[in-house]
Amino acid sequence: MNLLLSTAYFAPVQYFCAAASCRQVFVEAHERYLKQTCRTRCKILGANGVLLLSVPVEKVHGEKMLIRDVRIDYRLPWQRTHWRSLVSAYSSSPFFEHYADEVAPFFGQRQTFLLDLNMKITLLMCNLVGIRAEIRLTDAYRQAESGTLDLRQAISPKSDSRQHDGSALAAVEYYQVFSQKFGFTPNLSILDLLFNEGPEALTVIRRCISEEAAALPALDVTVALESPS
Repeated sequence: MNLLLSTAYFAPVQYFCAAASCRQVFVEAHERYLKQTCRTRCKILGANGVLLLSVPVEKVHGEKMLIRDVRIDYRLPWQRTHWRSLVSAYSSSPFFEHYADEVAPFFGQRQTFLLDLNMKITLLMCNLVGIRAEIRLTDAYRQAESGTLDLRQAISPKSDSRQHDGSALAAVEYYQVFSQKFGFTPNLSILDLLFNEGPEALTVIRRCISEEAAALPALDVTVALESPS
């Protein structure tokens, strides 16, 4: 099964569960830009609860502006703010120090276009977790077709419930630093899973996919996973 996803900024765990369940993933580069979605937002969990991190973009001209043309706005120091928030939330997590050097460059180096930033992030996260699906940008707007799971609009930083439609595959609980204070918080950024579980992130994703396959026997879950080298 092929998969259609939107671009995403440190996407929620369910995004990567979906990606791991398919051999080929297409990230839509020719859709219209949508505000207040995972294209520019991610959620993390800190000492005061869930925190939304948002990437500012330059003014979008017209309703038909494509996501591939959206430029990041650097007039405010959002990179420094995001990194400080991550350090505050995860410095005491088991694997923050292990992955910090891999993640930190995204908050120092500048990418002009949002799509380029998000694609670099997604490819790195897949590599660190151990997801080996082939991921590529679309070369034109793709229509949903037979044999393709279209989740371009389904995955959102606002959703946190399990839906048996392939769009919410992240209900499996895992260790979180502040779980004793807030309980388990689902559908956070992949960074939450990576910093808290490290190499076991792959196991959590496998469990997510297995449970969804049991709930939806018709779902093709050819898992493109392998242990990180």
